[in-house]
Amino acid sequence: MKSVGSRIVIWVILFAYQKNIIQLSLVNYLVSITKRLPTNVVGEFFVDSSCINCDTCREVAPSVFEESEGYSFVVKQPQTEFEILQTKQAVFSCPSGSIGSVNGFDRAEIRETFPLKISDNVYYNGFNSPNSFGAKSYFIDDKNGNWMIDSPKYSKLLVNKFEELGGLDYIFLTHRDDVAHADKFAYKFGAKRIIHYFDRSVQRDAEIIIKGIDPVEIEPGFTIIPTPGHTKGHCVLLYNNKFLFTGDHLYWRSDIKSLRATRNYCWWNWEEQVKSMERLKQYKFSWILPGHGHRKYFEENDMKIHFNKFYKKMSDPNYW
Repeated sequence: MKSVGSRIVIWVILFAYQKNIIQLSLVNYLVSITKRLPTNVVGEFFVDSSCINCDTCREVAPSVFEESEGYSFVVKQPQTEFEILQTKQAVFSCPSGSIGSVNGFDRAEIRETFPLKISDNVYYNGFNSPNSFGAKSYFIDDKNGNWMIDSPKYSKLLVNKFEELGGLDYIFLTHRDDVAHADKFAYKFGAKRIIHYFDRSVQRDAEIIIKGIDPVEIEPGFTIIPTPGHTKGHCVLLYNNKFLFTGDHLYWRSDIKSLRATRNYCWWNWEEQVKSMERLKQYKFSWILPGHGHRKYFEENDMKIHFNKFYKKMSDPNYW
């Protein structure tokens, strides 16, 4: 809760803006400063109290951001060029605009680094949307047609980048929570949206509807696997038997070094989510690329070991 002093400062700032004494960019900065979390270390970058604890910054710049009491915060100011770059990229990935910079920086230069390459022809889009609680979205640059997995904020910069890469042919939506601005991207590029029948209420005019629980190969190397549980219509995408885009079905937790699924945030049926996990045991993959939580790479055999280990935990009725 804001103190009376903070409220007065914000009122003064807004009054100065209304009287054309200061510009909007300065307003945004000064208001952010008044909400700066006390857990931040002193320095250039900080997180304010509008943080929704989506974990995005902690993955984009893991040496700089940590979590405490339901908020991210700057645990260490970036020192190396790489850390500074990651921190600035976290600013553009933050869905709530909660990361501030005391002196500012050249935002145009950082914008140009998106989408961020993960491996091969797979990218992280950045520009996470608050409409999907900061869920991550991805881009695949494939010779048989480009794919977007879930949706970021609709950004002219991303539109331009996608155009440079050949546009979008498919937009795969893992489930109803993370559609964000999928309709705008689909309209812009004439892309076909893919979603399961049971989650179609959020994209009723989607071009491709998946039904049942059998896997569907849309294009060579692109297999959609229904994984009901988190929602009734949740699906994952397996690309080239290497990349598994898992939505809210499965993710990596760096602090405990384990794959993880969250029973607390299972909106439909946990028992069905466990069954869906069992069906994934037959597939080969090396990357886990989730909507929430951290992505992770292992060699195929090591990934299988981690997957089976977690599946055993998840199957325990006492798992939470």
